[in-house]
Amino acid sequence: MIRLVDIAARVGVSVMTVSKALRDRPDVSAATRVRIKQAAKEMGYVPDSAALGLRLGTTKLIGLVIPATTNPIFARIVLAIEERASELGYEVLLMHTQNLIEREEACLRRLLSRRVDGILVAPVYRMESEARIYRELEASKTPVVLLGPPAACCSQFVSVQSDDLPASFAATQHLLQLGHERIAYLAGPLPAMWAQERFEGYRRAHRELGRDVDDRLVFHAGSTIEDGVKAALQFANENCAATAVLAVNDLIAVGFANTLLQQGLRIPQDLSLAGFGNILLAEHFRIPLTTVRQPKFRLGLAAMEMLMELIRGELVENRRLPAELIIRTSTAAPQSA
Repeated sequence: MIRLVDIAARVGVSVMTVSKALRDRPDVSAATRVRIKQAAKEMGYVPDSAALGLRLGTTKLIGLVIPATTNPIFARIVLAIEERASELGYEVLLMHTQNLIEREEACLRRLLSRRVDGILVAPVYRMESEARIYRELEASKTPVVLLGPPAACCSQFVSVQSDDLPASFAATQHLLQLGHERIAYLAGPLPAMWAQERFEGYRRAHRELGRDVDDRLVFHAGSTIEDGVKAALQFANENCAATAVLAVNDLIAVGFANTLLQQGLRIPQDLSLAGFGNILLAEHFRIPLTTVRQPKFRLGLAAMEMLMELIRGELVENRRLPAELIIRTSTAAPQSA
């Protein structure tokens, strides 16, 4: 490993001069700075970021905690965060919770032990109104931004999210305007705030027309393709006479659609289907999926912007970015209409 003393010996200056030159201090001549930096580059010198952090009081590390990179919703969010962090001179420590509370606690405590400058976290939602780990985060004074709506256990932190409720309302309204009287809903995990907001959008669209939601049309699915498969089997067995289905996310919609298509059902001729999220698979599915486009890349950029503002000691408010309904060929008027 190349040290400052090695560069100093090569250039013929003191170690202090090398240190000052690499930090662009004005009390080193421009010519000397050029010689030192050129030598450092040729020798393959890499600054000790830990030592620099101790000197400056910053680690230039950002913690990023998400359920899993296999979740396509987070792929572009992570990309945006990493790109912006790199531009600002920060490194990102990426950790996965797998939506498990104990893993979330371990991830966050490891980040605190690394003295990160700030943390971006997609919370693991739970029914409890308090969580010890979030109290620890608050006590540490570490800047934190939530990726997604806050739950009661972490409501003390600012959040950035897509505006899911009106987007789900618009998706439901689209199906109602096509003439569908019975629209089934594939709901997400009960504790998840994003799932609750999307379900509320579905309910409000019905209430606006003076209709109550038929509980027999609501299926508790989950969040994965496998959950969508199970929901489709339950849907087929219960024969609820729905002519359209709205899924809480695109993965559920794809698993649901694949299962029913294998059983001979036609989409949208026999059943209209809409999802939520606009993952890449939605557009390229064998029946392109009507869905809600979440501004995933912009969510990542906004999260980094908010975190930088917190690090600078500025006041930051929650942000909601609008989501947009994308109509494709998986939805159409019911045949009876």
